[in-house]
Amino acid sequence: MVSALATPADLIGIKRDGGAWSREQIAEIITGIATGSWADAQVGALLMAVLLRGCSVDETAALTLAMRDSGRVLDTGPRPALRVDKHSTGGVGDKASLLLAPWVAAAGVEVPMISGRGLGHTGGTLDKLEAIPGFRVGLSAEEILATVADCGYAMAAASGDIAPADRRMYALRDVSGTVASVPLITSSILSKKLAEGITGLVLDVKFGRAAFLPERAAAEELMDSLLEVGAAAGLSVTALLTDMDRPLGRAIGNALEVREILDCLHGRGPADLMELTEALAGEMLLLAGVAGDDAAARETLRGRLDSGAVAERFRRNLELQGGPADLLDSPERSLAAAPVVEEVRATESDGGFVADVDPLALGRAAMRLGAGRRVATDTIDPRVGIVCRVARGERIEAGGVVAEIHAADRASAERERAAVAAAFRIAAAAPEPRPLVVARRRASPG
Repeated sequence: MVSALATPADLIGIKRDGGAWSREQIAEIITGIATGSWADAQVGALLMAVLLRGCSVDETAALTLAMRDSGRVLDTGPRPALRVDKHSTGGVGDKASLLLAPWVAAAGVEVPMISGRGLGHTGGTLDKLEAIPGFRVGLSAEEILATVADCGYAMAAASGDIAPADRRMYALRDVSGTVASVPLITSSILSKKLAEGITGLVLDVKFGRAAFLPERAAAEELMDSLLEVGAAAGLSVTALLTDMDRPLGRAIGNALEVREILDCLHGRGPADLMELTEALAGEMLLLAGVAGDDAAARETLRGRLDSGAVAERFRRNLELQGGPADLLDSPERSLAAAPVVEEVRATESDGGFVADVDPLALGRAAMRLGAGRRVATDTIDPRVGIVCRVARGERIEAGGVVAEIHAADRASAERERAAVAAAFRIAAAAPEPRPLVVARRRASPG
């Protein structure tokens, strides 16, 4: 039995040799990571031991709670049961959070959403928000709470005092080759969400070519881990398994995606984006107890959207977080536009139906245009990206336009033309319809 005064090497050795940590040992580990008394090499060795040996549900829950408690936890306020959030594992064109937060807030549920930035072909919510001039994502804990109290939601980056142990572990996972560890992914996601003071969480776990975990089996393994550990940590959790084998919506790129969200707020958004966001929002209303079943949740949500209440929540949040108050009315005055817009036409000689749209190819092309980051230090160009003019299953004429490239210069657009065209496959027959939401699972504490 290792004593409470065990060295980092002792604690690493327990997991290296296939043993299990106690809650006290996990608390000691996380304290050492958060305070800096553990060296980077020791943290890296610990992460590798977890990758190779895994953790039980109880261990991962203890790890999650210790990481949460390594920093500040937002005050739950007088109505903690009405504070719910959502997390997506990310994908191409996934801008659902920008619509979901005001939609759920308009239905009476508080959403203190702490979000992240994009890396590689997947976009980040914070990058999309920062395409709005003046919008502040660097809110203090007090500002997050004040914004939520005023308009029902806030969208912000994790401050320095939110789960600091996770911040250090997250940075070292990439350089130590331990990104793929399910217990580490689970504890990283849940520790930050638990620090928001929520009691319910809805998860959008994606699989497909452009997902973080392309294979369905791997995505389901992560989904089950998030459900089990979330419940063990005291959360009510719902998870949707969703298809990321196609782009979500039509726009890929930060300012372009904000424009698409403005269309959604006016009831003119792409059908798939509206469908997924409504499904996620409905689950949040169910967890908060403001709707008794799926039908009631959807009726409430559609009523709030049709009444303009969702757009007004969005407008008020813009005022509170520094964005232009007239963004909804005159987006062209606020959102930067790319100087070059080039149409891309179908390469097939015959018309037909769009049989496939490769989200990974489009996400990578958008990244190369400057809409995403190859490495964390890259600078985002909010103007650039790709707009799909057709979606899977739609009819297209011979030589029809499949997409627009929005680029900083003509040379950049021309470099990506072939890759964008190749992402669209045309066939004589329409493809079989494929559901966007593939599965739904729920877990509750106890």
